[in-house]
Amino acid sequence: MFLVVLLAMVAAFLALRLYMVLGKRTGHEQALTKPAEERAAPTPLPRPIEILPEPREIANRNIEPRAEAGLRAIVAAEPGFDVAQFIEGAKSAYRMILEAYWKGDEESLGWLVEDDVRSAFVEAIAERANAGHVLDNRLVSIERAMISDASVDGRQARITVRFDADIAAVTRDAEGNLVAGSMSDAVETHDIWTFARTLKSSDPNWKLADTDEA
Repeated sequence: MFLVVLLAMVAAFLALRLYMVLGKRTGHEQALTKPAEERAAPTPLPRPIEILPEPREIANRNIEPRAEAGLRAIVAAEPGFDVAQFIEGAKSAYRMILEAYWKGDEESLGWLVEDDVRSAFVEAIAERANAGHVLDNRLVSIERAMISDASVDGRQARITVRFDADIAAVTRDAEGNLVAGSMSDAVETHDIWTFARTLKSSDPNWKLADTDEA
């Protein structure tokens, strides 16, 4: 019996010594190599100093060189900004604003243009109505829409677009009689419109902020 107890004590002592040697880390042991799929990804090298990102399709022929810096600043503030999409949106806005003005649709103008431009349009619509004139215009085609300038001031961004379009312009009196123009002969029109928007705002829409003729 005494021999069994002695052997048990020896076994316990050896187990304790084994734990002291293998069960504790001294800080000098080499960690086991993890499987390849568990290894952490290598630490990436520091990124070089960034320059302002290039607008998508910056080499697009529909962008004048002087607009490039402003477009880069817009992309830096809102990386999701897409030049090609903006141009298509500007063309749609050009059509909608013209048609709203021709029809005297002041409500649509309210969300398409800024207040100063809306006031000028509303005044022209009122003068036209007082004269008893009705516009029967039609946008035949937009030959070209080119971004001629762009800028950022704080969070306020402005993009200027030159539109070259063909418009059939007709003015009629209250009875529908032709006063001026022709629906068969389109007139070449060259407009310079500036669109504005507050960057990083919840409203994604660009509004017409200024108009001029080329």
